[in-house]
Amino acid sequence: MNDKLRPGSVRESRGWIWDIKRYALHDGPGVRTTVFFMGCPLRCLWCCNPESQPLIGQLCWIENNCLNCDLCLQICPIKAISRDEQGARKIDRIRCDRCGLCVEQCPGGALSLLGRQATVEEILQEVCKDAVFFQRSQGGLTLSGGEPTVQLDFAGELLRRYKLEEYGHTAMETCGYIQWAELAPLLDFIDLVLYDIKHMDSVRHRRLTGVDNDLILRNAACIAETGKKLIVRFPLIPGYNDDSENIIRTGQFVGDLPGLKQIDLLPYHRLGETKYKRLDQEYALQGTIPPAREQIENARQILESLGIRVRVGG
Repeated sequence: MNDKLRPGSVRESRGWIWDIKRYALHDGPGVRTTVFFMGCPLRCLWCCNPESQPLIGQLCWIENNCLNCDLCLQICPIKAISRDEQGARKIDRIRCDRCGLCVEQCPGGALSLLGRQATVEEILQEVCKDAVFFQRSQGGLTLSGGEPTVQLDFAGELLRRYKLEEYGHTAMETCGYIQWAELAPLLDFIDLVLYDIKHMDSVRHRRLTGVDNDLILRNAACIAETGKKLIVRFPLIPGYNDDSENIIRTGQFVGDLPGLKQIDLLPYHRLGETKYKRLDQEYALQGTIPPAREQIENARQILESLGIRVRVGG
């Protein structure tokens, strides 16, 4: 076993997650429990979960819930919360140590901490509440994020323990931006890989995500060659990666991989847009309209003409 996945070390005992979603139906077969990890090496312009990008938790402020009582300014022991020149709430995110005192005392519920530390044991206890549903539906555990491989030791230990107890099926959603020598040992504990491919052109991929796609495409081929079940997930972003050339190149790439030829087509949505303001971040795709039904159908037809099985929504 790779040293990075060696069980029992102290550093593997705790990790950062931002959510656990039970009764998930779109993250693999059957009824599933999805564990969302903190940390991601990509910065996709359309990311709907910006709270998952850092490796540790963040303080979130919901303006509409704020009572303007200024209690948070008074209670913060390191003065990380203040008001700007326009009187709006301002959080010094470098200074903030996420102690949670302001969250506990906020009378309107305007402040919250996104992300928490948890042990493998704590997560397994939560996940395995649904073991009976996993068995009946052929479901199981899915790791998502963020990007699970950013916390490689923690992800590996969670999957290993889950498999050791024979709870059922495992899946992982990944962007694939990790060295193969580190990713390969993790596959021993994974039954299904849900693999994100954003764009086939490396230069445009870097503009859209912050990294090129060379490593990502190589890893996709390596995973397929192992015989591991692999489903590609393609986010359809109007004006960014939905041109026919890119869709055709994506379909051809998947068609050349050994094994199941399936793409989950994920149409762009704006559900995460409000999160950016709450985290004091700008949303790069402000005003972008989700693809019309005709655009989605066009992408589906192109991919199916290349012999690819297409599922819209994943």
